[in-house]
Amino acid sequence: MTGTTKRTLWITGGGTGMGRAVALVAAGLGWSVAVSGRRRDALEAVVAEIAAEGGEAIAVPLDVRNRRAVADAVRDVVATFGSLDGLVLAAGQNAPQRRWDDQELDEFDSIVSTNLTAVATTVDAALPHLRDGGGTVVAISSYAGWSFQPGAGVAYSASKTAVSSLVRTLNQQEARHGVRACHLCPGDVATDFLEQRPQVPDAAAREVMLSPEDIGRAVGFVIMSPAHVRVDELVISPVSQA
Repeated sequence: MTGTTKRTLWITGGGTGMGRAVALVAAGLGWSVAVSGRRRDALEAVVAEIAAEGGEAIAVPLDVRNRRAVADAVRDVVATFGSLDGLVLAAGQNAPQRRWDDQELDEFDSIVSTNLTAVATTVDAALPHLRDGGGTVVAISSYAGWSFQPGAGVAYSASKTAVSSLVRTLNQQEARHGVRACHLCPGDVATDFLEQRPQVPDAAAREVMLSPEDIGRAVGFVIMSPAHVRVDELVISPVSQA
């Protein structure tokens, strides 16, 4: 961010967990924020929090798997704020059934669609605007996208690993426009996403995990880095991570 020009950040999965934390951090850093997700009430709560602190934010409800909705959302964000300068992809999905011997292929498709295809769809829709101002993309992936994690699941591991390649191609092909992308790989984070595990961690286990705010601060570092700085990949984990 330079001078007094306000920049706009769009966050998918912005109503809860890491996405919500990113929205609050970015607003505190002076960005105008658009938050998207399927739960309008959660999005509106984030907008209200930001507004209470004097920030600018809008809620743009959508299912990231719906390409038309994604394209409409980009138009809404730009129409409201005049630009789109950053994109954080925090929407994600997993399921308790994670093994070849218990997974359902319909659920496999849904996980890959949310974690990978929707990332490509959203980046593609946002790119024309990100190119205008040398925008930043942060794909919130997973420790399983950086290092194989046996318990993460077949669909989840495959989709998150592929996000790494998506980010690499984005950096290789779009650097000439000043676009930079980060593959952000958090370890265990104490959010509601843990409810999708086969064995849900208890309160004691969550106490030693990362917090959503830890991830919010990490994203803040990436989006506030000088324009000539690109953080290609960032792995952040709790000391307790196995």
